[in-house]
Amino acid sequence: MKPYSKIYVAGHCGMVGSAIVRELKKIDKFEILTRTRSELDLTNQLEVSEFFESERPDYVYLAAAKVGGIHANNTFPAEFIYENLMIEANIIHSSWKTKVDKLLFLGSSCIYPKFADQPMQEGALLGGALESTNEPYAISKIAGIKLCESYNRQYGTNFRSIMPTNLYGVGDNYHSENSHVIPALIRRFHEAKINDIKEVVIWGSGNPYREFLYVDDMASASIHVMNLNFLEYKKNTEPMLSHINVGFGSDIKISDLAIAVSKIVNYKGDISFDTDKPDGAPRKLLDSSKLKDLGWCPKVSLEDGLYMTYINFLDNFAEL
Repeated sequence: MKPYSKIYVAGHCGMVGSAIVRELKKIDKFEILTRTRSELDLTNQLEVSEFFESERPDYVYLAAAKVGGIHANNTFPAEFIYENLMIEANIIHSSWKTKVDKLLFLGSSCIYPKFADQPMQEGALLGGALESTNEPYAISKIAGIKLCESYNRQYGTNFRSIMPTNLYGVGDNYHSENSHVIPALIRRFHEAKINDIKEVVIWGSGNPYREFLYVDDMASASIHVMNLNFLEYKKNTEPMLSHINVGFGSDIKISDLAIAVSKIVNYKGDISFDTDKPDGAPRKLLDSSKLKDLGWCPKVSLEDGLYMTYINFLDNFAEL
């Protein structure tokens, strides 16, 4: 990215967007553009178009999205597919119209088939049926990749896509029903500890494996991919397979994750599993060798990341 450029971070109030803003501020050579939801409705084409025409950003990080865990995806499938499709289409189209230099679209590892070979390579995309519990969200993220690729092919834009694994960290969502697994576990164990509850029941069997990446690592990976030389990015991708995986490199069984979180929280009670609740995909480990070859690796271990996340929860969310 050129010094003194305008950078628009869509979704700067979210966990990933706020982490990207924190990383960019360390460099301190940019004008960072942000808008809250009340200031700019990203699902409104006219509002987005007027914003881009007025501000003319040079770079765009598309981190805005409607996100949630299994329960939220199952309960609000129409909202998940509609809002994400509208956000992506409006921002990507306006970026083309106003000649944005580079755009980075942030997707999700749920784009891959439910039973994809592990670890999942970028080429697994569209190779089988998706996990049903979050299919609408996954399809919207696949559409985002294909929007970027289609504008690149037809108009010569420089729109890039990265697919992160499960993210956690500062600024996560601790909603009692709509959060992802790590914040859900932190809240559940914390409340059980302070209320002296003897047993915590976890959704599902505890048998699936998941990979987790601390959000500050995700932010550094985003900036790394955005800064890649165009020819280097092009050499390591294909016009119709242009996304890059961003993962930690190893995964953990959910039952073991629950134990790890309980230790961080210092919960001393029992842990059981409700097998009547859905598990989701059996495993979702990304093959991130392409990004590693391009010079990026994560720095935050799961243990350190869980500790920092719990401290942030205590500082900001413990009174939920």
